[in-house]
Formats: sequence, structure tokens, C-alpha cells
Amino acid sequence: MEPTVIEQAPDAARKRGGRVARRELRSHGQQGHGRPYILRGIPTYDIMSEENLLRIEATADRILAEIGIEFRDDPAALDHWKRAGAKIEGDLVKFEPGMLREILKTAPAQFTQHARNPENSVLIGGKSVVFSPAYGSPFVMDIDKGRRYGTIEDFQNFVKLAQSSPWLHHSGGTICEPVDVPVNKRHLDMVYSHIKYSDRGFMGSVTAESRAEDSIDMARIVFGESFVDQNCVILGNVNVNSPLVWDATMTTALRAYARANQAAVIVPFILGGAMGPVTNAGAIAQSLAETMAGCALTQLERPGAPVIFGNFLSSMSLRSGSPTFGTPEPAIGSMVIGQLARRLNLPLRCSGNFTTSKLPDAQAMNEGTMSMLAAVHCGANFILHSAGFLDGLLSMSYEKFVMDMDFCGALHTYLDGVKVDDNQLALEAFQEVGPGSHFFGCGHTMANYETAFWDTEVADNEPFEKWEAAGSEDAAIRANKRWKKMLAEYQPPPLDEGTDEALRDFMDRKKAAMADAWY
Repeated sequence: MEPTVIEQAPDAARKRGGRVARRELRSHGQQGHGRPYILRGIPTYDIMSEENLLRIEATADRILAEIGIEFRDDPAALDHWKRAGAKIEGDLVKFEPGMLREILKTAPAQFTQHARNPENSVLIGGKSVVFSPAYGSPFVMDIDKGRRYGTIEDFQNFVKLAQSSPWLHHSGGTICEPVDVPVNKRHLDMVYSHIKYSDRGFMGSVTAESRAEDSIDMARIVFGESFVDQNCVILGNVNVNSPLVWDATMTTALRAYARANQAAVIVPFILGGAMGPVTNAGAIAQSLAETMAGCALTQLERPGAPVIFGNFLSSMSLRSGSPTFGTPEPAIGSMVIGQLARRLNLPLRCSGNFTTSKLPDAQAMNEGTMSMLAAVHCGANFILHSAGFLDGLLSMSYEKFVMDMDFCGALHTYLDGVKVDDNQLALEAFQEVGPGSHFFGCGHTMANYETAFWDTEVADNEPFEKWEAAGSEDAAIRANKRWKKMLAEYQPPPLDEGTDEALRDFMDRKKAAMADAWY
């Protein structure tokens, strides 16, 4: 499937002139708007031999067959496994080698998540790459107000920023926790915010089966019940309780999404030395076992339901016990996870822009680049945590969000690879310039300069003296100004008034039916 290309007229941008116009032309050309997702032009980086892949798969099979996985407090999940032929010992389920792989054959290798603006629908699987914001932080941070608990206003701000970026493709899910809204009701406000302030794909709640169902019901209001039954319009990100435990909160949410033909993203969170072994190969084998079990359960709930093979490898400081993110071991482990997911023929969510830094500083960008490059090279199709991740995922940073979006822009060009045609080979430029001259003003340069290079929104490329005279601002300060400008210029996408009214009515009825809960 090829991406839908949205034709954009560059005339208005050209009339403005200058660097801003050139940047807008670039963002509306091959590199930005007009591409609802990326189709990679470079191959995946397969680092592990067939022999060692087989050893990891055999170890995962032994974990599944000899140790097993607990499925706690979900009798329906146990019934699924019993009918499928697994061995049940209380909550413990054991699987014969090959059983889960056979079940997973009904899962689609790729699928489309439809957005309410069809031009923003994304293909997940194959060669596609979809960038989505970070997910799950209880705190937000900016250089003006510091670190604080997130609010629904912060949540909406990040949805608006993602919607305004040409470099993100997805609205995300729990971009930050809006702690000023009751726990049992905030999922309604979050899903509504995604629908109201963005027209891209989004994620729903997974913190209870009822909240997952509410999220799906809100999607049905937008897309129509029959359309939702046959098409994916919402994702649910569910986590294994590593090591080797699936609890009812996650499995009931997982099954709710699958039952509605919506995509669950199955993600073990393995902190090496705590929820998994300190050795990379062992953690990868554990991850494979846990993820296959979750993915297979979606197929038992509804064969053919879309599902994403997810992964979140991480490390820890063995001196302090603190989690560490953006380190080399999980990054290289992601490469192997990519190979294993492709052998299962499943779409992949892997890695992201991870960091343990407490500020949008050099550490943050070093660690984020390490893990983000691993994600694009391992073949990840859906990259959650592409922007904003700070403080070991405890904080969502406005400045880091903008800096990461800028890096996502660079990755668009990186993933395109090198195009070769007569224009790109530029023989006429050599003929015009000849030996010893320069290409700055030649005809080929003038014909291509507006779209030749990706142009950053954050980095400063001016001479030192000009940068110093302008105030010697670092990247975080420039990003601070950038997000404020983006919010000031944000334009909401149109939403049908009847749909908006129906969503609000649904939320009001749901909220009125239960008392506030702050736990």
C-alpha cells in the first residue's frame, strides 16, 4: 500500500520569501505534510545470526513450556487458553512449543489505523514508520514553571503541539496524566481531547475494561459503529507485569480492544536486573515469550484482530537500583527484537526517545538519539515515546517535545535514504561549474535549493558572532519560544457539531453515573 499524497500549493509560501518560506516549502514537500507516515527507503539493520535467533526462540519456548505465564483474575482468558490446548494449573498457563506461533498466523502483518481526517490515516506494518508522542508521565515540565503535576490543560496543549507538527503522525495516548480530573473520569476527557484538538489517529484508555470500552464507544460516535467493527480507529497500549504475569486489568482491556477489532499494543516493560535478567539475550527471550502470549490472546478473542508486537527493554543502575534509559544495551537489544517480530510477521512497536535526564540537555539528546536510532534501524512501525520523554518517563517536557519533534523531522530525511535519478546525480551541475569553481549559484543549485536539505526549527546554524549578538540562546530556550509560538498559532481541525454534541452527551452521562474517585 502506498501512502496518500496530499498535494500542497507552494505559491503562498514562496511569496513570503526568506528562510521561513523555504522551511515551509520543505515541510510541505517530500519531507513533511503530505506524508501521513514514512515509508522507509533504507533497509532494517539485522544484527543477529540465524543460529542465535533460533537459540533465543528456543529459550522463549522453554520459558513458555516449562515455567509458564500467570494470567491472574481473568477466567475468560483462562477459558481461551484451555480451549486452545494450553496446560492450565490454577492461574499458571503453559504452552507447547509452536502453539503461540500457530495462533498468531491469523494476525494481520499490517493494517491501517483510520483517522477522522482520512488524509491522516496511518499504515502500521511493513515498511511504514509512525511517530507518536511520549506516553504516561504524571508530571510536566517547562523552563518557566519547572516540574509539576500534569493537568488537562497540559494534556490539551501537547495534543495541539503534536497536531501542529509536520514531523509527528499520531496524536498519541496518555501524553501526560491530567491529575486535576478524577481518576475514574479522566479517560473520557483525554479521548475527547484527542478527537477535539487533533484529526490524527489516537490511543484510548487501558486502565480498566470499562474505560477501554468507553474509549471505543467514543470512537464509534466519531466513525460509526459498523465502520469501527470492520476497521481499526483506536489503539490500546497494554503492559505485561513482567516477569511472566498478565493481570486482569491488562488482559480485560486487551480483550476489549480485540473484541471490537481494534489494535492492542502488547508491551513487556523489562527493567534488566529487576523485572528481567541483567543479560540482554535473556531479557530478549523473556520479552518474546511475554509478547507472544499477549498477542496470541487477542487472536483467541477475535481471530484477525489487528495487534502490534511491542517491546520496552530498559536497564538499571545496579549501584542504586534506579532505572536508566537511552543506554546501549536496550538499544542494541531492540535490533534483535525487530528481527524476531519480522519472523512472526507482526507490526512492531519498539524503543523510542528515551532518557533519564531531568532537563532537556545534552544527556537527554544523547540518550534519546541512541534509542531513537535503534527504533528506526530495528524496523519499528509504531514508535511511541517519539517526543517529550524526560526524567525516566516521569516528566513530559514542553521543550524536549519540540526538540524531539525537530529530530523526528531529520529522521524523515534519514529514512528516505538516497534517491538516484538524473537530477540527483547532477551531471549538468558539474558541466556548468567545472574544476575549481563552486556550486553555490549554479543553475542546478538554484533549481533545487528550496527543497534540497531538511531545515531545523530549533538548531542555530548562524556564525558565533551573530548567535552571540542575538542573545546566546541555547537549544532549550529556543525550544521554549517555539512551543509558545506553536500554541499561539494553533488552529483546531474542524469537527462536526453533531459529533461534538454526541461526544459531550456521552461524557456527561458517564460522569453523572459515578462519583469522583481520586485513586
